[in-house]
Amino acid sequence: QVQLVESGGGSVEAGGPLRLSCAASGYSVSRSCMGWFRQAPGKEREAVADMDSYNRRFYAETVKGRFTISQDNAKNTLDLQMNSLKPEDTAMYYCAADLRHGLGQDPFAQTSFRYWGQGTQVTVSS
Repeated sequence: QVQLVESGGGSVEAGGPLRLSCAASGYSVSRSCMGWFRQAPGKEREAVADMDSYNRRFYAETVKGRFTISQDNAKNTLDLQMNSLKPEDTAMYYCAADLRHGLGQDPFAQTSFRYWGQGTQVTVSS
């Protein structure tokens, strides 16, 4: 049974860092597509970053240069290092996964991710 559990959220001042982690069970993160998505109050859920088993990584324009997505195969986790955080990064962050090797033509298509975690809240104060 595939399960995803996010951790690492919290409150931070603008400009600060935060690291999110998604613990996966029931499959190997190295043989899947995984990503981070977020949803702010009153807004639609949007893609943040994702990667596939070919180690291709994709980032939303709003986080390029500030966020880094990575996998720890030994721990079977997906991580998101967030630096230079801005108040507009405030949202519930969700980990998602799908048991396929490559991301399709639209790497951010949410419907392509079958499994989702419960989310972890990130709040950035100005």
